Amino acid sequence: MGSEHSDVAPLPAAFKILVAGGFGVGKTTLVDTISEIAPLLTEEYLTDESVGVDDVSGVEGKNTTTVALDFGRITISAELVLYLFGTPGQQRFAFVWDELAHGAIGAVVLADTRRLEDAFGSIDYFEQRGMPFVVAVNCFDGAKVYQPDEVEQALNLDPHVPVRLCDARRRDSVKEILVALLEHVMSAPQPA
Repeated sequence: MGSEHSDVAPLPAAFKILVAGGFGVGKTTLVDTISEIAPLLTEEYLTDESVGVDDVSGVEGKNTTTVALDFGRITISAELVLYLFGTPGQQRFAFVWDELAHGAIGAVVLADTRRLEDAFGSIDYFEQRGMPFVVAVNCFDGAKVYQPDEVEQALNLDPHVPVRLCDARRRDSVKEILVALLEHVMSAPQPA
């Protein structure tokens, strides 16, 4: 009676990654681009009530915003699955971050050089919690391109924090960012 189920494949290891950054930086686009499933998006239209609350300078064409989270999944191999959780970008939704961060192994901080100061809140959040992160500079059409070392200096990052240029609309570019994050997480000192 105690038959063995040797033909049952083991479940893959699943890891949670946050995608954070300022309003309009491309977090939803990044999750949507890489997810192998139809992502869960909590996008709502900007309304007249958000005028004066949401700073749309530099992203005037933006007409929606994430109000809770974006969720996607990518299978790296039979042994490894990543779950991506995109955070809301506005300060008024910051209360959601602690719940989303619970159990995450690391984060991607998406930055826009046209509004680089918007990345500071995310960087501070992960630094204060000791969570490994990479900075991914989303290269928007028509925006000046800066080198990673210039961004590192402008954001006053520790030299061990990887900074990469990316295009959140391109799957191969997002893959490179996730690989950089996983390498960074694996090389980070483990708590004693």
